[in-house]
Amino acid sequence: MSRTLLSVSLAAALIGSTALAEAPNVAVDIAPVHSLVSRVMEGVGTPDLIVQPGASPHEYALRPSEARALQDADVVFWVSAGLSPWLEGAMDTLAADASMTELLETDGTIELEFREGALFEKHAHGDHGDEAHEDHADEEKGHDDHAGHDDHAGHDHGKHDPHAWLSPHNASNWLNVIAAQLSVADPDNAGTYFANAAAGRAELAAVITEVEAMLEPLRGGRFIVFHDAYQYFENDFDFPAAGAISVSDASDPSPARIAEIRDRIAAEGVDCVLAEPQFNQGLVATVLEGSEAKTAVIDPLGSNWETGPALYPQVIRDLASSLAECL
Repeated sequence: MSRTLLSVSLAAALIGSTALAEAPNVAVDIAPVHSLVSRVMEGVGTPDLIVQPGASPHEYALRPSEARALQDADVVFWVSAGLSPWLEGAMDTLAADASMTELLETDGTIELEFREGALFEKHAHGDHGDEAHEDHADEEKGHDDHAGHDDHAGHDHGKHDPHAWLSPHNASNWLNVIAAQLSVADPDNAGTYFANAAAGRAELAAVITEVEAMLEPLRGGRFIVFHDAYQYFENDFDFPAAGAISVSDASDPSPARIAEIRDRIAAEGVDCVLAEPQFNQGLVATVLEGSEAKTAVIDPLGSNWETGPALYPQVIRDLASSLAECL
């Protein structure tokens, strides 16, 4: 009996080792997307993370180990050139033979256009479809020239806001996209990939329900974000921000923009100003001066969490809980 059990255990170990050895080499740009890929690959392999936690994906210098990960990759997942413009060239040089998936451009992805100015008004984005956003783009033609706005100095890589991972609806869709792309590269493990994607989608549905319950009592609360990165979260949960201190984490706001934000806080009773751990806390103090608004820290990249399958749901929970506590 013991020999039989030993043989079964040894066979299972060998099968597991074979699956890991045959798994495709996968590289992913940022930690939240790496978390989604890790969820789909559970039991098969582990993807490599290119942009390390705490670093800005907009500007990044590859370490030798990260360059090797790209060079060895069979499959690459990244958000978009709008988020990481430098990565496109790196992939062309180092990962030219890899299958590359730009998630922002995949079917079913919610795409929102950049917002104009420092102050936001609630805007109905329709039914989460691209068609509604294309209609909005047509309406804006003729009076919305991005090249003429200083606020869009950091938005020269397409018209769509690239922070799309902060929509859990997008993340749920991407789980299936990731499973499909991995199955093409590794058909022997397709069943595992799609089963993991289905389990991940169920987990995200529970997170969405949890966040909706958390935010429901606070509807009508007014908040300002540090930089305009959160409209996908706002749109998913119908909980709009009143403005952003900075249009981009790659540029400082103008004095006129800061003045606009301070005036809104004073005139409209803004309750909360949300900071980010990587960026200038002094700007938050400046806009809060003389007001009774509270502040909290949110992190769209989950820099304080261990990378892996659990990180993405925690990013969404933390964003909601920090906002709720601040309000």
